[in-house]
Amino acid sequence: MKEVNPKETCRAYAFEMWMNAPMPMVTLFKTLNVSRLVKISRKTGMKFNMLMCYCIGKAASGVKEFYLLPVGNKLIQYDSIAVNTIVANKEDEVSSCDIPFYDDLSLFNQHYLQLTKQVAESCANHDLTESMVIGTSALAQYEIDGAVGMYSGIFNNPFLIWGKYKRHLLKTTLSISFQFHHTQMDGAHASCFLNGLQKEIDKL
Repeated sequence: MKEVNPKETCRAYAFEMWMNAPMPMVTLFKTLNVSRLVKISRKTGMKFNMLMCYCIGKAASGVKEFYLLPVGNKLIQYDSIAVNTIVANKEDEVSSCDIPFYDDLSLFNQHYLQLTKQVAESCANHDLTESMVIGTSALAQYEIDGAVGMYSGIFNNPFLIWGKYKRHLLKTTLSISFQFHHTQMDGAHASCFLNGLQKEIDKL
């Protein structure tokens, strides 16, 4: 990771317009067809949440805006992406776990299982400060349509939330919300990412 001059990036105008905005976050909603992920999860025993995180990392890795993130008053460029997941720990609380993204699904799954187990047992967060982290929160037991207003003023990272997937006659769907800092990307970039996420799910 390194600091870059915003004026020398494609986000120069957005940096000027949105860095000091009282609410610079934007949230988009999308309903995904996750029938393939459910089928793969049942067939292989791989966790549905892991498969979602993998597809998120895969889709994000193809959008260059994900490698830039406003941190404090600076614009930081990253060489790698990680996906965060919230883990229920042994004290019946939650901890945060950053998982490095690997294009190889089996390698990503290996790190996912290892790191989430480590965090659950230690009750200590696992943070990857050298990677641009995409936050996620899976409320898999609850039927929700999305979430807004997660901006803390400290963390500007993109963030996805989803609840319980819904079974239909011919497919299974999942409603997600995607929040991002407007300095990092525009609505078109975010929409491209969400379309890419559906494509990654379909071809997994």
